[in-house]
Amino acid sequence: MTYMALGAPGYPLDDLLSAAPVGHLRALAGASATIAELLEGQPLDAGRLAKMILAQAEGRTILADPNVRRWLLVRLPPHKILELADKLEIDDRTPVGVATADLASGSLREKRLFAFFGATSVSDTRASQRPSGASATVHVSYGLFAHQRDAIIRTEEALAGQNGRAILHMPTGSGKTRSAMHLVSRHFLREKSAVVVWLAHSKELLEQAASEFERAWEHLGDRPIKVVRMWGSAVADLSETGDRFIVAGLAKLHGLYRKDINLFLKFCDLVSLSVIDEAHQSIAPTYNELLSLLATKKHRAKLLGLTATPGRTWSNISEDERLSEFFNRQKVVLQIEGYDNPVKYLIAEKYLAKPDFHTLNIHAGLILSQEDHKQLSQALEIPESILMRLAVDEQRTLAIVRRAEVMMRRHRRTIVFATTVSHAMQIAAILVARGRAAAAVTGVTPQMERDRAIQRFKSADVNPMVLVNFGVLTTGFDAPATSAAIICRPTKSLVLYSQMVGRAVRGVRAGGNEVAEIVTVVDPGLPGFADIAEAFFNWEDVWI
Repeated sequence: MTYMALGAPGYPLDDLLSAAPVGHLRALAGASATIAELLEGQPLDAGRLAKMILAQAEGRTILADPNVRRWLLVRLPPHKILELADKLEIDDRTPVGVATADLASGSLREKRLFAFFGATSVSDTRASQRPSGASATVHVSYGLFAHQRDAIIRTEEALAGQNGRAILHMPTGSGKTRSAMHLVSRHFLREKSAVVVWLAHSKELLEQAASEFERAWEHLGDRPIKVVRMWGSAVADLSETGDRFIVAGLAKLHGLYRKDINLFLKFCDLVSLSVIDEAHQSIAPTYNELLSLLATKKHRAKLLGLTATPGRTWSNISEDERLSEFFNRQKVVLQIEGYDNPVKYLIAEKYLAKPDFHTLNIHAGLILSQEDHKQLSQALEIPESILMRLAVDEQRTLAIVRRAEVMMRRHRRTIVFATTVSHAMQIAAILVARGRAAAAVTGVTPQMERDRAIQRFKSADVNPMVLVNFGVLTTGFDAPATSAAIICRPTKSLVLYSQMVGRAVRGVRAGGNEVAEIVTVVDPGLPGFADIAEAFFNWEDVWI
């Protein structure tokens, strides 16, 4: 609670605080004292610390904490201790007896304690100042928009069905992760004890999920929940019981599954809800059996898939059909009255930036042979041999660098999706040599260097910067200031293309921009895409 003086107290709280040891007061003030003393250049005395504590708006429980009351009340004059004990109707009239007395929240005894020290909560004061029958709006700190609430309700209904599987399909920038954390939190609130597993394939997505749940549960929860991070070199005990939110890398969990199948099966008996981010990976042979066990081993276990694009490929309808079948054709999409496509609504309401699509046409360079055309028709993705030939095309790279430099005049942050690892490093090196702020981030970039480049890109520095990457920033990377993207990596996957576009289309209401410039490099003979609004319902027929 935040405390404020009322009337004539039995003993002013600020006087009592001022008499306490400075060390105690500094501990009670916490980080605020540290920051203030750094600004001042010298320690604060007890009086100023006391004023700081009383003025803080974080709701510090001063008098409600028995430990704090104890070291405060021992400094209260003896006759005032007796007076307070009488007011509280406490038999043990010692400082310790008064400090440890039962003071139920909201009780008459607690109110008398507050009144004695001239302190009451802001909420009590507001209530007393409010006319009888007056209304007030209570705002929330981790809320949902109406379209998100509706999607969560319909997702819960789908999961409550006999098979307990569903996909939540929300475009990039529409609050997919926040909405899903509400659903996870509601699951914990319904269950006396629960284990929820959140699965993803990249470090960025995993850390994003762990941090977001911690933030969500702090506002929505009703009990302590253990958050277990399980990726990289982290070790976790699968046999542990009790409430847990486990954030696990797909590869990590699959390795444990292969190492000890019996332990994994016992673990599955504990899991009541599994969530897989980027749900199109659910039918990958490596992970399909693992997910099936998580979804079926425990009675009425639930499996939720999250995605911004519900299909796995662009042209292989059988793969998309398999994904639909795996989730029992249960798909929940945003439904907005007056809009036939949620992306158009999100753009109109500024949740997403309006994408301004352009092409960078490469008129020469790659010449496809009959064998190339054969490989393209049979492969699910652009063959690596073709990507490598594109990466060493000097004229193509020159055109990309020139476009990047032009875009740096209009945009503070531009992200470039290169064709290969070496291509990413080459583009960044050329820009740096020309005096531009640029960095390359790939799967082989050392972690410290990678983190430093991303931190610099996300900073408030007003100077334009280009971040060139290959294979690591398509998901789980959130830099709302990014307002431009150059997609140099050709792909047959609408999922991947949409993810690349999504890095630059955060709208104003999501801390981003009004408009995002998206430049797609078009190479002769290779497939490409149009706009993300048209792409959103690309696989609708396989879910009907």
